[in-house]
Amino acid sequence: MAAPLTEAAIEKVRDLIRTGDLEPGQRLPAEAALSAQLGVSRSSLREAVRALATAGVLDVRRGDGTFVTALTPEQLFTGIGEAVDLMPEESLLELMECRRVVEPQVTALAATRCEDADLTEIHHHLQLMEAATDEADLISHDADFHAAIAAASGNAALAAILRGISGVTLRARVWRALTEADSSRHTIDEHRAIYDAVRDGDAPRAEAAALLHVANVETWMRRTLVPKHARNA
Repeated sequence: MAAPLTEAAIEKVRDLIRTGDLEPGQRLPAEAALSAQLGVSRSSLREAVRALATAGVLDVRRGDGTFVTALTPEQLFTGIGEAVDLMPEESLLELMECRRVVEPQVTALAATRCEDADLTEIHHHLQLMEAATDEADLISHDADFHAAIAAASGNAALAAILRGISGVTLRARVWRALTEADSSRHTIDEHRAIYDAVRDGDAPRAEAAALLHVANVETWMRRTLVPKHARNA
């Protein structure tokens, strides 16, 4: 947790952004001027800038200054994916519950908003999944398949959240176990069902196909992860 003086500095910089005094893409005033304007010490301001840069709000460019980012969902939700990559195995079930809430709705939106170019992209990644001969390729194409569907939803915030909670590290863990259990082909068939529903513009079927896919993976995880952690308790 940040020190109180740093937290106060963070909040004051955030207020400048919220009120429009600092706009996306704008360069921050020099450190001395900004600390005087905000009534905070330069050391507290430096810590605030570091924290806001980590959160994707500010972009510190060495030798050029500090800028407000574009404040897009892709930037602001980057931290979710980084946190997921660090989560212990016992937290995976909670992430799958999050996916079960978000992914079906995103997929339903994609079915209603998908353009021809989006559909071509989704199908391309499905074909690459089906042709994959090793685990690394399968994981990569699986992530690209779902990212393409999320992009086709037309909702950048939802797409960024979904990418964050279903990152490559999580997929690697799941696919590794599915491959060992000889369940990968069945899982790819579930992706085909998702694609078919999105292609047909059938939102309820797309939602159901995505829900079935996530629920099946979650059920498998409950059967394998929970007993393992119970044994280790």
